[in-house]
Amino acid sequence: MEMAYRERWKAEIAEMRRVLAGFAMTEERKWGKPTYTVDGKNIVILQGFKEYFGLGFFQGALLKDSKKVLVQLGQVHAARVMKFTSVKEITAKAATIKAYVREAIAVEQAGLRMEQKKTSDYPVPQELTARFRKEPRLKRAFEALTPGRQRSYLYHFAAAKQSATRVARIEKAVPAIFAGRGFLERR
Repeated sequence: MEMAYRERWKAEIAEMRRVLAGFAMTEERKWGKPTYTVDGKNIVILQGFKEYFGLGFFQGALLKDSKKVLVQLGQVHAARVMKFTSVKEITAKAATIKAYVREAIAVEQAGLRMEQKKTSDYPVPQELTARFRKEPRLKRAFEALTPGRQRSYLYHFAAAKQSATRVARIEKAVPAIFAGRGFLERR
């Protein structure tokens, strides 16, 4: 599998490789993308998207980010991305990129990791609590799910701003919960 939008970001990939060349990292191909490692541990990954080219930091949440250039995509836990739209931008930020990569290598070599969120850290929407009271079988089925599956549902339900939407999301998820599947799992 090739990196998405490889042709579109060809020059940016080449420039980022040039910026990263001075580091004692190994470039490997993981998930179809150039991934830089130290002692087999992932440090950064080059990612082409439709709107931007990204330098992804696997433990980015642990970096100081003094320049406020790292972005969290979706609900990822530790990874963060530095976004670029041109070679010129990568060249202009080369010193910042290098400083962040140096810090990322130090974080990895120190073995630092983000503390995993526990299921109890996620709020249980009152609509789900009410549904559990009405239907204890659903509560038992939900509690039988793995903690990760429980967290994905809780996150999905709580992300809805309106009660009616939370109720609709819960209703739609009921068959999958009874089947023991997670929120993003296909049949």
